Amino acid sequence: MNQQDEGKRDLLPSTTHKLQIGIFVCPGYFPVDIIGLQTALGALPDTEVHLVWKNKDPITGFPTFPTRATSTFSECPRDLDVLNIGAVPPEILEDDESLAFIADRGSRARWVTSVCGGSLVLGAAGLLRGYRATSNFHVVDLLEHFGATPVRGGRVVEDRNRLTAGPVVGSLEIALRLIHDLYGEEVARESELQMEYAPHPPYRTGSPELAGPELTTRALARFAPVTEMARKAVERFVARRPAA
Repeated sequence: MNQQDEGKRDLLPSTTHKLQIGIFVCPGYFPVDIIGLQTALGALPDTEVHLVWKNKDPITGFPTFPTRATSTFSECPRDLDVLNIGAVPPEILEDDESLAFIADRGSRARWVTSVCGGSLVLGAAGLLRGYRATSNFHVVDLLEHFGATPVRGGRVVEDRNRLTAGPVVGSLEIALRLIHDLYGEEVARESELQMEYAPHPPYRTGSPELAGPELTTRALARFAPVTEMARKAVERFVARRPAA
């Protein structure tokens, strides 16, 4: 065992088995939506984090973040403690191989989680039907096409074993909720301290409600091309497989 692993074991108590964390990645994925969870959970003892994609070829996340998967779909453990997905390009909504993998692992995972637009992919994989869920404010309304109940303005929405969150900091906040479940409240409290997670947004415009209608309208207009691609991908999905 190396010095880093020893430090992890000294800091936190061990679980009864090695936790298996699967994080979906793909060309064009948004690293900012997964890095908080990957770091927070990966720092715990007896935890194995899998970055999962179809192959292990180099891929580039957005914007210009070169990386590669550590496990292929076939190599990823069958039974995961956590399955997580952040925002990804809209074409994943029409990628049957990816959706089948997410549906399979998500059907057995202890926790199924998403950050930002990742909830659309969980919905397309059939994992949010009958659940309350959220996403980024640009596309949260699209969740109803997958049989989910959209929750607007929710930082982290928990419904049974589904955790969905808005972008960026949602990754850390989901991670802390998972640490609470997997390791207990005291470990979660210490993890929050170790990360010094105490946000102080300088402009307090981090939601449509805080930003006001004028800034929100500008933000929606600036993001409209990406939002429109997501909407059209959802429409095509619904046309192929009608929502419940």
